[in-house]
Amino acid sequence: MKRSAGVLLPIASLPSEYGIGTMGEQARKFIKFLKKAKQTYWQILPIGPTGYGDSPYQSFSTFAGNPYFIDLDDLRKDGLLKKEEYTSIHWGKNKHKIDYGAIYKNRFQVLRKACNRITQKKRDEFNQFVVDESYWLEDYALYMATKESLGGIALQEWPKSIRIREEEALQSLRMELKDEVLFWKKIQYLFYKQWHQLKAYAKEHGIDMIGDLPIYVSEDSADVWCNPKLFQLNKEYVPTEVAGCPPDGFSADGQVWGNPLFDWEYLKKNKYDWWVLRVKHQLRFYDVLRIDHFRGFSSYYAIPFGDTTAVNGRWCKGPGYDLFKTIKEKLGDVSIIAEDLGFLSDDVRELLSQTGYPGMKVLQFAFDSRGTDSVYLPHTYTHNCVVYAGTHDNDTIQGWIKTANKQDVQRAKDYFHLTKEEGFHWGIIRAQYASVANLAITQFQDLLGLDNKARMNVPSTLGNNWVYRCHKEDFRLDLAIKLGKLSEIYRRYYPEQ
Repeated sequence: MKRSAGVLLPIASLPSEYGIGTMGEQARKFIKFLKKAKQTYWQILPIGPTGYGDSPYQSFSTFAGNPYFIDLDDLRKDGLLKKEEYTSIHWGKNKHKIDYGAIYKNRFQVLRKACNRITQKKRDEFNQFVVDESYWLEDYALYMATKESLGGIALQEWPKSIRIREEEALQSLRMELKDEVLFWKKIQYLFYKQWHQLKAYAKEHGIDMIGDLPIYVSEDSADVWCNPKLFQLNKEYVPTEVAGCPPDGFSADGQVWGNPLFDWEYLKKNKYDWWVLRVKHQLRFYDVLRIDHFRGFSSYYAIPFGDTTAVNGRWCKGPGYDLFKTIKEKLGDVSIIAEDLGFLSDDVRELLSQTGYPGMKVLQFAFDSRGTDSVYLPHTYTHNCVVYAGTHDNDTIQGWIKTANKQDVQRAKDYFHLTKEEGFHWGIIRAQYASVANLAITQFQDLLGLDNKARMNVPSTLGNNWVYRCHKEDFRLDLAIKLGKLSEIYRRYYPEQ
């Protein structure tokens, strides 16, 4: 990875008249903004379909795309919708915050109309899509059709015969729900078509996409339902232990994420085929893949199923380098960023060294008053890393300046020579760009100097997360020029030869 820079902005956070960001015109305008700003990368969050809590890290499928991101105007241009079928719908009161309830209520009604017109116009293309994606699409479509037929309840509440996939029950579902199964296949056809058009547009403008792969899958997902042997489940197909992290200085009870844990012994016996397929599939979407919670591959924290805190959890050994060695053997040298944040033991550092993947550095972590010798201070960096002021789980720069420990903030001001005249956020962005890290990624909210009202996520909380949306007016030329100047000064931009 050569010296470069990029911006983190989720698809959902793009401007739109229809409730949530999409893969349409505003996404293309943002790509133009990135090019003007002399950026190389656009980083997004996971793009899978979301469920309870609306977190992109809890998806119904690791292979499917989020139907909310399908652009309605582009469907109209393709002859699949009429403008009046979606412009008069209530998509939420606040144009700058996502109302997931309104979108869930209305989006699929509109998409059904588009799907009903596919067979007339794109039959051959759709049929080929179904063939090409059969390795995941059949299972996902049946899962979603079944879920809807049961009123949207979670997989763990499904009737036992369906939950444990008795063949007779599955055959009945396929017959009874064949029209719904077809609908969910068409939804994915629309998503994939628009995504690949967007990715091609980005490539034309010299922008590469960085995607995000959660280490775990949701307990309520087609992945768990259709591949139960991959996970640590009992005879009732219920997890024995779940994922999370132990108590620490930030949380006395730790965090219970609730995701099923992988059965790494089973996966190893099968040459990690499912994981290799998962990574290969994701790299069809992205140029670079950020793997979340990388330390979980070295050792992972297992919490007894049903516990409400992480106090009784235990550390277990993960697959280690064996998994990534297999991925390299089967897929070659793939571009991966390791999210190696949190408490790092020697085995995690060794795994990172073995893979050669760049790790992450977060400037907000560099000035924690509980320790002075931080690996997040820029003078400790090597070239092979990615520097962030903050990630989607952190406050914005201006929010951090206002709310963090005053001593920590003062230490940052002294270290970076921050001034009000320059703007604290611009001073820290400048420090990112000046560091030796090969890649500098900045949240879009930080380019705008927004406070914690624009924060993307507060970990371990429900409500008011994942709702931030930017304005159409934010893709400003003066902002692009200012960021582009930083790229030039700190040699993170390479003019076309």
